[in-house]
Amino acid sequence: MTLTTAWWSAAVLAQTGFGQAAEAGAPTATQVGSVWDFLIKGGPMMIPIGLCSLVALAVIVERLVTLRRASVIPPGFLEGVRSRFRESPDDPDEAMQYCREDGSPIANIFLAGLKKLGTGAPQRDKAVEEAGARELFNLRKYLRMLSVVAALAPVMGLLGTVFGMIKAFQTVAVSGEALGKTELLARGIYEALITTAAGLMLAIPVLVAFHWLSARIERLLHEMDRITVDFFDEEVLPAIEESRGDPGPRLAGRAVEASERETAAAPA
Repeated sequence: MTLTTAWWSAAVLAQTGFGQAAEAGAPTATQVGSVWDFLIKGGPMMIPIGLCSLVALAVIVERLVTLRRASVIPPGFLEGVRSRFRESPDDPDEAMQYCREDGSPIANIFLAGLKKLGTGAPQRDKAVEEAGARELFNLRKYLRMLSVVAALAPVMGLLGTVFGMIKAFQTVAVSGEALGKTELLARGIYEALITTAAGLMLAIPVLVAFHWLSARIERLLHEMDRITVDFFDEEVLPAIEESRGDPGPRLAGRAVEASERETAAAPA
């Protein structure tokens, strides 16, 4: 059951320890020897809980790979785009091509801003903001699935417990030898509570992973915002000021030409 396997193993070891401390005797129906015994005793609701565990594990691993800093903000990217922009500050084509070839989230944000170079600060800021929103959406992809699993797993566990309790009381009710034998009811309750434990064991680490990944995304977004603002304030704006003789139309024309070339080269 992936995320909950370690928890189950700890429970089995704990029960084994208690069993060894007890008096020796034949194994009872409530004793388990492995994680598999727990899963079997949990009943059919363990199946959807197990599937949710697999989904959560896949999402967490995928997001851990995607949210590496080297994937979001590649090392050397800022130096590369800065050097290409300094070579021809009035022609953003080389810097745009560098961002296009990089393809990282921060490169896509830089590309959106460079396309609007010379069209005015409001248009450039809006383009950068929209590109940042798109990249934020991509970084948060699948995270909602983790929140759904964290909320759904305990509910499914509780539902399995309710079914198990119904079955336990039904067994006692129809058994002619149930009078005075509380162990029959205790055994049914014991098995019914396994699904609740399984749901909580899944929900807790998934919830922790969800908040940890969300915090990591916020840190990466803040860093991308800082790097982008610093680049346009320290590199782009001084270049525009230095070339003022009427730089706006020239820079805008260069940016529009580069954008048109990109549009023409894109597949229909």
